[in-house]
Amino acid sequence: MNPKKESPLKRIWGLAKSEHKRLKLSILLAILGVASGFIPYFCAGKIIIMLLNGTAERNNCIPWLVLALAGSIGKVLLVTYSTSQSHIATYAVLAEVRNKCVHKLTNLSMGTLQNQSLGRWKGILVDQIESMETTLAHLLPEMTSNLLAPLLLLAVLFTIDWKMALISVATLPVGMIFMMAAMKNYPQKYQESVQTGKKMNDAIVEYVNGIEVIKAFNQGKEAYAGYVEAVNANAGFYYKWMKSAQFGMACYRNFSPAVLLGVLPAGMGFYLNGSLSSSQFIMVMILSMGIVGPIIAASNFVDSLAQTGTIIESIETILDAGEQHHPKEYVKLSGTDIEMEHVSFAYEEGKESILRDVSLTIRQGTVNALVGPSGGGKSTITKLIAGFWDTDQGMIRIGKKDIRQIPLAQISEQIAYVSQDNFLFDDTIRENIRMGKENATDKEVEEVAKKAGCDGFIRKLEHGYDTTTGGGGAHLSGGERQRIAIARAMLKDAPIVILDEATAYIDPENEAIIQKAISRLVQGKTLIMIAHRLSTVIGAGQILLVDQGKISGTGTHDELLKQSALYRNMWNAHIGAKDGEQV
Repeated sequence: MNPKKESPLKRIWGLAKSEHKRLKLSILLAILGVASGFIPYFCAGKIIIMLLNGTAERNNCIPWLVLALAGSIGKVLLVTYSTSQSHIATYAVLAEVRNKCVHKLTNLSMGTLQNQSLGRWKGILVDQIESMETTLAHLLPEMTSNLLAPLLLLAVLFTIDWKMALISVATLPVGMIFMMAAMKNYPQKYQESVQTGKKMNDAIVEYVNGIEVIKAFNQGKEAYAGYVEAVNANAGFYYKWMKSAQFGMACYRNFSPAVLLGVLPAGMGFYLNGSLSSSQFIMVMILSMGIVGPIIAASNFVDSLAQTGTIIESIETILDAGEQHHPKEYVKLSGTDIEMEHVSFAYEEGKESILRDVSLTIRQGTVNALVGPSGGGKSTITKLIAGFWDTDQGMIRIGKKDIRQIPLAQISEQIAYVSQDNFLFDDTIRENIRMGKENATDKEVEEVAKKAGCDGFIRKLEHGYDTTTGGGGAHLSGGERQRIAIARAMLKDAPIVILDEATAYIDPENEAIIQKAISRLVQGKTLIMIAHRLSTVIGAGQILLVDQGKISGTGTHDELLKQSALYRNMWNAHIGAKDGEQV
């Protein structure tokens, strides 16, 4: 049986653990602030009674007027300070939650990350966490104070006349019945709204990311129609939802505060039969009008509370997600030999395995190539070696150590990974290269750029090394991004280099430059490269032929030509393609 889920309020309080002291102070100040707000009501009642009794002289009224003013000022000061404290605590909590989520992402496998769309990650980390600000900053102090303070006021009414105290809140349950009817399916509706919003976010992200393809294939009308459909579906859902709840909420907001509907006729009846004095009647009328307002204000947070419960569930899908379990303390490695023993791997549990019983050995300081048909598992092998995923079947060792016993940070330090689609941050070229070594000087950055063959085109840019690359490197060509990525890897100076189709976007004129840069990058290091153009790997000391998730052949270029029909066919196809290009 699953453990009972905690209430949203308790889960919010749990998230705000580091700021409990400040939030408790905020709640206390808010309660005192609401209580101070009742003082003018009480003073007004006293003054009206004196007016009716003919005792409203200046000396009698001034103390009550001063007390009313003090209550009003006290409410403003207390509530203001309460709000400031709650906001300070809230922003600290939101920062902490975001930091926890982002830190958690670094410990999740790439599979977990890629199973969710960019729109969903953005929705949780930006939109949903930000939407908790109102709830955290206002719900805890204001909802608590708006519930407790009216109870104190009700207690005062009971000391005056218990019958009138009950009558003063008689309209509240009537209004609550209407609200409950309007809100009966709120959790389900809000969950649907989150899903609808997610689909809209996904559609927007997909439309923006695919704008180049949309324009290239003249699919603007069709693609825009899908985007519009998602946006209209989101708007339509909220319209129908609000329309269905409108009548019930309108009745609630009109019936609940109408306390005088019961207080006036009942009070008049009790006054006429002598069971209620005129001074009591007046005080009950005035004080009763201050009870329901705060309660209605508190009920307004029910909506926020339900929303926050759903948001916290989304946050918890990140914080409670299974991590890659690696130790924190660095371990001693015996060189950089890489071994895979009987490794099988599937990206999702229950899905077909991408790798099946793969075993291989890559010696330190050697040049190794992974070749084979597309989809055979080449990139999967390199990503497992780089620690992007962990496998439960079989073992991977680096430096004689099980990779699962090596901290992720240490694995990252050991490997420079250059893929065919490297990501550049929306920062300067200089800072993108410097990511390979945070404390690198400008001179070191420029020296490594020269070795990578990108210094020339960088200096031709308007701002040189201080040119902003754009989101994902959009301001640069594919080949320019690739050379910057190689420079970044060279600056990292890791003992193991993985090149996943690193020259895929390089034009023939610059390929020779890149090959020289790669030669400098891998000098004296362990190199693993994936290539579809076999002519680029014929000099490798070991070529691993990967086909349908298995290693179907191992050896040098000449050895595989003799031993493997698949490799011979690939080589002949490659040679034929090159001849065709020359023609």
